[in-house]
Amino acid sequence: MSILDPAGAGDSLKRTSLHQELAEKLRELIVRGELSPGQKVPEKELCAYYGVSRTPLREALKVLAADRLVSLEPNRGAWVTRITVADLEEVFPVMGALEALAGELACEKITDAEVDEIAALHEEMVAQYEAGALDGYFTLNQRIHEAILAAARNETLTAQYRALAARVRQARYVANMTTSRWRQAIEEHEEMLRCLRAREGAALARTLRDHLAHKKETVRDWLLAATAAND
Repeated sequence: MSILDPAGAGDSLKRTSLHQELAEKLRELIVRGELSPGQKVPEKELCAYYGVSRTPLREALKVLAADRLVSLEPNRGAWVTRITVADLEEVFPVMGALEALAGELACEKITDAEVDEIAALHEEMVAQYEAGALDGYFTLNQRIHEAILAAARNETLTAQYRALAARVRQARYVANMTTSRWRQAIEEHEEMLRCLRAREGAALARTLRDHLAHKKETVRDWLLAATAAND
């Protein structure tokens, strides 16, 4: 068969799409804690649930292993990567720098319509906060950060950001958020919106970097408390 045969090319693309789609579904299960840190990935059950064979599932797990969300052990399968304090110290400062740069670039390039869209997301997020709906809050929170990233209009930055985003989200989901920290996060988002409206790039960069540093401390405190409780 010629490598230019349309049927062959189409079949290859479908297989690639399938494992990528599976990777995204598994990524969300891990980020939300439905597959918890240290848990063995139940490959047989996942294949049955999604109606796929082991081949695309294992290709999907290789993608997640590259993102350090799972670890692959020969003849033992895949395990969800545990979150450690060392991981936080490695990942969060890098993510903070990327978010700060995104904020600076966004203030240079964002349109009034995009600011209005972020403001609308912010209002929805505040409503979720007031209702005590943590899942809804997290979803809208992520959409706001992604909207700022999109407004930066920098593909290289976007690629680097997304390579780390799942690990940061996973850490955020597993940690308990105190009432005071949640309120602080809302105030930080209000400052982000103010900076965007005023196009204050340096101020937004500082706020985004501080916002992520505070997230790191929340997760770090939770991890240390959990470790102490298990000792």
